[in-house]
Amino acid sequence: MKLKIKKNDLCFIKTGKDAGKTGKVLKVSTGKVIIEGINIFKKHAKGSKKYPQGGIIDINKPIDISNIMVICPNCKKAVRLRYKNSGVEKRRICIKCSEVADAS
Repeated sequence: MKLKIKKNDLCFIKTGKDAGKTGKVLKVSTGKVIIEGINIFKKHAKGSKKYPQGGIIDINKPIDISNIMVICPNCKKAVRLRYKNSGVEKRRICIKCSEVADAS
């Protein structure tokens, strides 16, 4: 499954409890993404090597990829992307401003 959303993209949340917020993509897996500061839940952790103190910690849970849109770095709007093959490489193109939307 080819996904148009990549790591370090700035994304807009369309639906859910965090609707209207934006954040940076930390991880992309099949059909789900983890976004920084979005969909945060509390986890009760027992003391261990990883969490020596234990207690309540905040974790980012994945959100479905259909509930987000990429924010174009050029026009600063939530947009859909399309691919354009320029012979040598495939580039992601913003539909609204027709500029290259690759996060580099």
